Amino acid sequence: MKEDSLLTLCTEIEKHNHISPNDMERFAVKRGLRNPDGTGVMAGLTKICSVEGYHLEDGERVPHDGRLFYRGINVRDIIAGCRAEGRFGFEEVIWLLLMGTLPTAAQLESFSALLNEVRALPDGFVEDMILKAPSPNIMNKMARSVLALYSYDENPDAADLPNVLRQCVQLIAQLPAIMAYAYQIKRRYYYKQNMRINPAETSSSTAQNILRSLCADGQASDEDARLLDLCLILHADHGGGNNSTFATRVLTSSGTDTYSAIAAGIGSLKGAKHGGANIKVSEMLVFLREAVPDPANDGQMLDALCKLLQGDAGDRSGLIYGMGHAVYTLSDPRAELIRENIAAFTRINDPEFAHDFALLQAVERLTPLAFKAVKSNKKKVCANVDLYSGLAYKMLGIPQDLYTPLFTVARVAGWSAHRIEELLTCGRIIRPAYKSVSNPHTYRAISDRIDNIPDWDSQYVTAEERG
Repeated sequence: MKEDSLLTLCTEIEKHNHISPNDMERFAVKRGLRNPDGTGVMAGLTKICSVEGYHLEDGERVPHDGRLFYRGINVRDIIAGCRAEGRFGFEEVIWLLLMGTLPTAAQLESFSALLNEVRALPDGFVEDMILKAPSPNIMNKMARSVLALYSYDENPDAADLPNVLRQCVQLIAQLPAIMAYAYQIKRRYYYKQNMRINPAETSSSTAQNILRSLCADGQASDEDARLLDLCLILHADHGGGNNSTFATRVLTSSGTDTYSAIAAGIGSLKGAKHGGANIKVSEMLVFLREAVPDPANDGQMLDALCKLLQGDAGDRSGLIYGMGHAVYTLSDPRAELIRENIAAFTRINDPEFAHDFALLQAVERLTPLAFKAVKSNKKKVCANVDLYSGLAYKMLGIPQDLYTPLFTVARVAGWSAHRIEELLTCGRIIRPAYKSVSNPHTYRAISDRIDNIPDWDSQYVTAEERG
């Protein structure tokens, strides 16, 4: 399509698709499904995950340190328990989210074996669905691959519990391989580098398998795998209201198949305002490295952060990526845990990693002051998980192309649990209301239409007001 023609069409669209912010307020529209105080509109109940960052007193939000619970268990306790016993924890978390209880030793062993048993992709799938169609973004390739698995399923549409659970467990097990293959073909096609395909091992954890699939020699240290395992645990779920999980539940409520519902979650998570934010943090670091040579110079850092907020630097979006959250106020436990583990990681002594870590800590410390200076905003702003997760992956030698796909590999466990809960407990299609504010117009024969029709009245009239 010619650029001039496209711009002409866009001008026409923009002319007739503006809705005044005043009308949003007039009809009490809860944009983003948010209440006026910033809290989320109550759309459902869940037993799977609880995200806590404040409590209400007399209708007012009172901030407190963030807490994350999986099936009522503090995620900090889950991580501490697994590490005390020298175990990887992601497989235990998958079981916990899906089944609702902690597994026994025998159940965990059997479930881990099952995951390894079903990791293999269908015959011909890699060649036909992944290698033949490289994608510049791994997330789109993962979504396409998930949709394609529908065609390899002998019973793709049945929504009974045994069938949906089978599909979910297979997707949880297979997404790491899909991610790895998608990245390798991107390396070959877009970067002109050799492909490296290391098969999964049937006796390893998910974190170990992911790292071995990406390492040139197919080896991964236990220290590396435990840091990745931590990230997978922390990304596994975050309640029913986050955008990608809600998207999964919306599609599930329509009665569609598992593959379509999970692909919707992937499409949502790709967005820079959601899972794609960890890549945006990495891009923001490029600017900060140049603007703030010394991370200990608070004056330079504050100036740089103010420029970001004013839209004068970085991607000029006016955002400081990795800071702020819809629920967490004083702290995000996921960010804290990753920060703590990065600080203890052996490679933190590498000058490059140490410098980036110091920059991110300065961003966390000084962003509230930048908000106060630029926006006169004294609102509590804390680091979220995206501020540090990208650096953790970088320290593991994981390429930036895979930062958000790794989020997907973890979050599919939560999406699966929420799909099952939606099927078992809700039973109604999710259908919020949108109010029409367009004026009535008489249909005109094409011979009576002219170009450059004046803009419609800015004052909208509703059906109720027309009587």
